[in-house]
Amino acid sequence: MKSMTGYGRGECAQDGFKITVELSSVNRKQAEVSVTLPRELDMLEAQIRDAINRVVARGRVNVRVSLHAAEGKESARKHINHALAKDYAAEFARLGKALKISGAVTLDQVLRAPGVFQTDEQLAESEDLWPAVEKALNAGLSALLKMREREGAHLAKDLSARIGVMSGAVSKVQKQSPQTAENYRQNLLARIKAAGLENIAPDDERLLKEIVLFADRSDITEELTRLQSHFQQFADCAKSKEPVGRTLDFLAQEMNREINTIGSKANDAVISREVVTLKTELERFREQAQNVE
Repeated sequence: MKSMTGYGRGECAQDGFKITVELSSVNRKQAEVSVTLPRELDMLEAQIRDAINRVVARGRVNVRVSLHAAEGKESARKHINHALAKDYAAEFARLGKALKISGAVTLDQVLRAPGVFQTDEQLAESEDLWPAVEKALNAGLSALLKMREREGAHLAKDLSARIGVMSGAVSKVQKQSPQTAENYRQNLLARIKAAGLENIAPDDERLLKEIVLFADRSDITEELTRLQSHFQQFADCAKSKEPVGRTLDFLAQEMNREINTIGSKANDAVISREVVTLKTELERFREQAQNVE
């Protein structure tokens, strides 16, 4: 079980450059990836997204990739493209002659021409930096996943505690459930007696029929059985290595359905009290499940 929140950072140096990849993830119902890249690495966005989507099934992952000179290098060495500068100078001279504009071509004009004056980062656009980016990305992803796993272990412990409380409440309901029909019979006899209908015998057919109907309406055996099944499914999820967040969302919805049905069927103070406990713990369970991948 993994959490959806985490942080990871990775670095890799290659050919005088250092690639830094930072990843952070937060809760989302679906998988989302947001990538921020320097212009020189724009073409790598699809590969970065694919690498993340292979290991992250749920949550929003924000990725920031930085490209800069490695330690011990100038942060931005300058380069002059001499061949391109000569071509610009020749073209400027021809253009001036064609337009009959006097004046010599200046060095400043040539240096301002696109591509003549370049830094290391600009030159990197033509280099294959994906291996370095991939290495930094994998290191960052590894750190991110480890943090998500650590937080996931805490979530699993808390969710298990919630299930434990609900399981205890269900056991009390199961113990009390057979008594509800007898309690109803006693209350019904007491109301009949209070109404002055002393001639109604405890084994009167009409009385017995009413008690049977009540017992049928208030039977919660199926709901309790399904709740126990959901508890077992959670135990299976807690052991799974696969993402289980959506499964936990579904289980929370189903448990809520069964608990509400028990509350509406059972006409018993003890069971009603345990239903309150079940609803309280289920709400805490649901909130924590929102953090699970």
